[in-house]
Amino acid sequence: MVHPFTHNAGERLHANAHDEWASVPGLFRSANEPLPACWSAIFGPLRAGRPDAPFAVGQIGQSLDGRIATATGHSHYVNGPHGLEHLHRLRAVMDAVVVGIGTALADDPQLTVRRVEGPSPARVVIDPQGRLPGSARLLAADGVRRIIVTRRTTATDWPADIEKITLTGNGDGIAPSDILAALGSAGFRRILIEGGANTVSRFLAAGCLDRLHIVVAPVLIGSGPSGVTLPPIAWMDEAIRPAVAMHPLGDEMLFDCDFSAQRKAWGRVNTSA
Repeated sequence: MVHPFTHNAGERLHANAHDEWASVPGLFRSANEPLPACWSAIFGPLRAGRPDAPFAVGQIGQSLDGRIATATGHSHYVNGPHGLEHLHRLRAVMDAVVVGIGTALADDPQLTVRRVEGPSPARVVIDPQGRLPGSARLLAADGVRRIIVTRRTTATDWPADIEKITLTGNGDGIAPSDILAALGSAGFRRILIEGGANTVSRFLAAGCLDRLHIVVAPVLIGSGPSGVTLPPIAWMDEAIRPAVAMHPLGDEMLFDCDFSAQRKAWGRVNTSA
């Protein structure tokens, strides 16, 4: 089901956004406190779910034709300022942000909150083979937890204060369900699966996402990698049809996809961690 938006609603959102955002990260974590009206529709649904279970949100930024980069891999930036600010707002209300090793090596991201006000989440990289260099920016010591999910048991050059979660896996890597369960055991309740597209797609295919935020920029790339890649289907009635709410972000559009009806239960949150 698609919920329509109006141009006036988008104007009202951005007229009040910067003035009212500063209070949102704190209010978001207070279950009894309402969010400012201009942010409630987007971030209110992210407060859902059981308090003892991980709540996972995927995020993809893409073009009108579903591309996340050019054929050469250039992606800075598909989305404009409003889309990038939305990503940083997601980080500010999440407990942990997760990327795969491919994104970590290609982009060397910081995964911090810089474009808006709010705290930076714990940073998690899925690195089955222990390929992440100790100099990676997401490992920088800045007061937040940094975690590497890996299958590797031998020594690496990672800083001594890096947390390591060692999980078994198979030829396809580490199962998303095992990663969510382990992060729940580590004390993380709300988890942002930020990238890359392969990592987000794997969590979606495994039934491990509660919601997926797709921010579409008004640009046509024409070729290059897609935002979501799932196992092929033969018939349209096999297609996934989540409930969708649409929110204008300046000249970009946020599609908030609700996958809670098909979400599988994975793990419990350790509140004493």
